Amino acid sequence: MIKKTDFVYSQESEPHRIRTKKILKEFPQLRKLIGKNPKTIWAIIGLVSFQVILAWFVRDQSWWIVFGAAYLLGAFADHALFVMIHECTHQLLFKNRNANRWASMFANLPQILPSAISFEKYHIKHHAFQGVHELDADLPNKWEAKLINNSFFGKALWLLFFPVFQLFRLSRLREIHPFDKWILTNWLLQAAFTTAIAYFMGWHAVAFLLLSFSFSVGLHPLGARWIQEHYLTVTEEQETYSYYGNFNAVAFNVGFHNEHHDFPSIPWNKLPEIRKTAPEYYDTLYYHTSWTKLFFQFLFDREISLFNRIVRRDRGKVALTDISKPDIDLVKAEVSKPQLEEVEK
Repeated sequence: MIKKTDFVYSQESEPHRIRTKKILKEFPQLRKLIGKNPKTIWAIIGLVSFQVILAWFVRDQSWWIVFGAAYLLGAFADHALFVMIHECTHQLLFKNRNANRWASMFANLPQILPSAISFEKYHIKHHAFQGVHELDADLPNKWEAKLINNSFFGKALWLLFFPVFQLFRLSRLREIHPFDKWILTNWLLQAAFTTAIAYFMGWHAVAFLLLSFSFSVGLHPLGARWIQEHYLTVTEEQETYSYYGNFNAVAFNVGFHNEHHDFPSIPWNKLPEIRKTAPEYYDTLYYHTSWTKLFFQFLFDREISLFNRIVRRDRGKVALTDISKPDIDLVKAEVSKPQLEEVEK
């Protein structure tokens, strides 16, 4: 076994914009899927209510009950809320950008840590600058990859403290402004919500919500989603992977990751239709069918480390202001104004 000491560097552009153009040319009917899904707000309301009710039920329970409820129930609800924040980030609920931000911050409430608006700032750049180390927050720091190495315990600690490691990445993304009034609003809302939970329900309820968030992104089969999306677990020739497994039913199809990168303006409920319409573009790619299997593979397979990522030194011709909606860009170039207004509804 040869231990990796650096990332995999590529001279090729990211694959998604090219594939989007090819797919739209062959299957122009897919442009009809581009649009908003305002009904997603009801999923957000339901999930936030679910977490608050669960916090109420465990407020007087033993720590074992709090821990078990967070691992078996709360983690799935918080993971789904993260997907809802992701939908809001891409403005897939409402036409008004600020309405999406308010929905995103509401979805963020049970997660305790104020991350909704920060996620918006950094995630859009991940789409536009996939693999560019100075702009893609999804890539680990080099020191982070060296520290974690390829050991079981290192990777387990990385998953356990995943949000902490993400915070350390922000200092390298110097071109992205980390603070504004929306960030402040996000923090103040979270502080008010957490204070209310602590006052009316107690610290067991707060601990339940914190544990739910930790498990939803970390040392839990759901944490394998971060490995699934862009880690080179199968081949170094493919940098984005989809997941077609049962957890998609409770994760709002977030596993359809190649489809999402190709068509970031299509909401969660229509992502499976992309693969169904153009199977020759997706069934020919490698994909995962089990987050649980991938979770253990990542932990125990010493061939896999944080260096299993494609990095680009060339940021290409994409402007820093890019909001990464290549599907919309292509549609705008091909349809009339009335047709475009119909697509964007």
